[in-house]
Amino acid sequence: MANRPLALIVDTHRLFREAFATLLQSGCGFGSVLETGSLDEALQMLDERKDIAFAAFDLATPGVGNPLSLRSVREVYPDLRLAALAAALRRDDIFLALRAGLHGYVPKTFEPAEIVRAVTQMMGGDVFVPPELVALPLAAEAVGEPGSERRNAQPFRLTPRQLDVLHLIRSGLSNKEIAKSLGLTENTVKVHANALYRALGVRDRSGAMKWAETS
Repeated sequence: MANRPLALIVDTHRLFREAFATLLQSGCGFGSVLETGSLDEALQMLDERKDIAFAAFDLATPGVGNPLSLRSVREVYPDLRLAALAAALRRDDIFLALRAGLHGYVPKTFEPAEIVRAVTQMMGGDVFVPPELVALPLAAEAVGEPGSERRNAQPFRLTPRQLDVLHLIRSGLSNKEIAKSLGLTENTVKVHANALYRALGVRDRSGAMKWAETS
């Protein structure tokens, strides 16, 4: 058991988490599975448990929204195998997941054997894309054009946590000070800050401060 990998499931539906956890343990070889319905709690788990090898985030989890928002998780935890979970197959979301550097996009409508196959493929070092992709309609705005990342984040709105971080950045606090103020880990703040910069279309905290001053 000690040598078997650890997984994390982030989903607001407890019954799905439990069923998915059972699949990961019985079909994919994971020793244990952590579960949470909170983005911040998930980030804290990733910070505290360096042995988490695989994490699956439901896109409906508050604070996530679309696959591009998970790119910050990939940046802060580069060794993590990371998948997006979604209630339905959407061609544009699948492309966004690939743009974000995720290792897979798994529809929650999949049969158990399909989920096991998808996770096994990701853990084997490959990227999993649903085979139904070729039959799905393309969204009105083509994904992948220069500058389309910002458009596909529509509607433009920051999450409550991103607004908290932006307010404290504007106050001149460092990531360490923001973490202490919000009761988060420093890496969790870094994930939120990176996602914030991307949402605002700026490169760093200086850009975020300028955006806040002119908005």
